Amino acid sequence: MPCPRVAAPKVTRSPRPTPPPAVPPARVVGGAALDTAGLVVPPGTPAPPAITATSWLVADLDTGAVLGGCGPHEYATPASVQKLLLAATMMPRLDPKQIVTATPADLDIAPNSSAVGLVAGGRYSVETVWLGLLFNSGNEAANLLARLGGGADGAAGGVRAMNEQARRLGALQTHAVTPSGLDGPGQFTSAYDLALIARACFADPTFRRYARAERTRIPAQPALKQKGFQIQNENPLIYRYPGALGGKTGFTDYARHTYVGAAERDGRRLVATLLGAEPRPMRGWEQGAALLDWGFSLPREATVGRLVEPGELDGATPAPTGVTAEPEPLPAGTVRPAAARPARDDSAADRRPLTIGYAAGTATLAALVLGLVLVRRRRRTDRPRTR
Repeated sequence: MPCPRVAAPKVTRSPRPTPPPAVPPARVVGGAALDTAGLVVPPGTPAPPAITATSWLVADLDTGAVLGGCGPHEYATPASVQKLLLAATMMPRLDPKQIVTATPADLDIAPNSSAVGLVAGGRYSVETVWLGLLFNSGNEAANLLARLGGGADGAAGGVRAMNEQARRLGALQTHAVTPSGLDGPGQFTSAYDLALIARACFADPTFRRYARAERTRIPAQPALKQKGFQIQNENPLIYRYPGALGGKTGFTDYARHTYVGAAERDGRRLVATLLGAEPRPMRGWEQGAALLDWGFSLPREATVGRLVEPGELDGATPAPTGVTAEPEPLPAGTVRPAAARPARDDSAADRRPLTIGYAAGTATLAALVLGLVLVRRRRRTDRPRTR
């Protein structure tokens, strides 16, 4: 069954990465019904909203029931929703009260891409860095946290730990290349995997507190003659959706708009994940809100699958995501756009003035038998476009 879609305005896109080959056992994680590029919903339930996202999923954070989805196991690029995997990996490891020093390497991010404003040599609490990551999608904050949790191997060790955590959660179609979600060759995820990752995040009370907070202050750095300043949460869901628990927005040229949002209603906590969306006629967070409304309208027993439990698939081989390929060819007569200029990957235009302060299993996966497939090397074009 095709997914209900609403027409979106045509946009100039960077050529999208070629996904790795499909691995059939990975596509049935959570249930055989989820192995579809189309729509899967419980029989007799209302039709889901028509949105622009190319894939999505709605699930219950507590029971793990999957309520429905569109291409739930289709590969897509994550953009900044990948920061949730960083949080699920590093938040339990790092002391929020620890004071850390930002380095020039932490600040080595694409010019004009999302940053919270940390400065080299600046000293910040880990909690402040987490809030900068979640509020303003700070890519330098992601680098710092990955380095801090990566041990002797620094940020590279942090990314490796993220991939290990993805496998532990059962997110076998997820492969991180950058801690921030800025595009990298071979970096992919799926709507189903994002729900697994979000479930792990929202199980952490510290993450829940950060995700619902509205504002905080980045401290002054007197030794560097840098003044302090206030930042605020740029996820509109927490201000505009009753019962919102928070989530994460994302955007790059490859990924387009991505979103993860969670909310609670009548003692029921749901999460919506979506990938490959365009912001008109509805912004990413609005599409997430529409999916949440649809999910809450379904009876509690409605399900088409489930989210696997952490560790349930231990020993399973992840799908071959760490591959590269050449950019897709453009149609004849089309001029390839210039290298994309980086930009914020979260929409600040949806913010409203803040008036509230800081808010204090039953089947296992068959063994995967396909080996890593080599494909043509891809020229990396991983900078997001300015908008």
